[in-house]
Amino acid sequence: MSDRSSGTADTMRDRANESSLKIWLLLVANRLLVTTFLAGAVFAVFVLIGSIDPAVAVLLGERSVIETIFGTMISALILGVTLVVAINQLIISQENGPLGDQHERMSDAMTVRGFVSELTERPLPAEPAEFSRDLIVATESRVETVRRTIDATNEPELESEVDDFLDSVLENTEHVKRKLDGAEFGRFGVVSALLDYNYSWKIVQTEQLRNDYGDVLNDDQLAALDDLQQAFVLFGPVREHIKTLYFQWQLINLSRLILYTAVPGIVMATVTLAFVDSTTVTGQTMMIENLVWVIGAAFTLSLVPFLLLTVYILRIATVAKRTLAIDPLILRNV
Repeated sequence: MSDRSSGTADTMRDRANESSLKIWLLLVANRLLVTTFLAGAVFAVFVLIGSIDPAVAVLLGERSVIETIFGTMISALILGVTLVVAINQLIISQENGPLGDQHERMSDAMTVRGFVSELTERPLPAEPAEFSRDLIVATESRVETVRRTIDATNEPELESEVDDFLDSVLENTEHVKRKLDGAEFGRFGVVSALLDYNYSWKIVQTEQLRNDYGDVLNDDQLAALDDLQQAFVLFGPVREHIKTLYFQWQLINLSRLILYTAVPGIVMATVTLAFVDSTTVTGQTMMIENLVWVIGAAFTLSLVPFLLLTVYILRIATVAKRTLAIDPLILRNV
């Protein structure tokens, strides 16, 4: 019954069965840092190619080549700004609506909050990290209740299996609580911690315990097991709600960053298109034609909005893939 024996790990990194570097680049690393790294790599490759053969520098100096590169970039940047507007309209449309719809949203949110408050037996904090932590702590309390009731069965096999299961739950909750400590919403830390709580498999395990030992357990023991399962079940919508808010937060940040970088990109592409060629940029720096440096820098700066879009969407898509199922379905590589 344990996570280890079943081959279903608790943490996202272990479940993914992928390299630590790939997980770090896709999810953990600061998006601006990854964007800067990619931009530097693009610039370095551009300059390297331009320095290998002098004929490349000559080719870059031709007006037709410059017009093709930067004319296309200007069109793409304008299209990118249009995409940003569409993203913002989509986000805003989800937030706007008639009074009745807003009241229904509020009522649904308060209903779930009431369920969680009953579980934790205390007023809930407003911060998503602390909210999630309180739910985890309440789960730990129910784990101990199950342990106390099961220990009275005088069934060694049952007690051993339940102890293994409960120990794995507590190990997982301690790990998640450590990651939630000091985590701030808007950063990936909160969502990362929630992804490391494998509640779906824990629901399956409680169902298996009921099925395997239902004829041995008394009403109090079954009730304690049901209460623990309910704590796992509540974690699903809580995680999905926080994840949705995080997605919206990140898309808004992405939109702002694209707009901030698109304007300089368009200006740089336009200036390069209008004034740069082999007659206006001459000479060499570090034995590389200055024209290669200038066009490489202009091209890289124009590419930054698309690099931002790439790194942000990669994280969002990866998280979405790993949380496709809110119910107890264990998907491959999730």
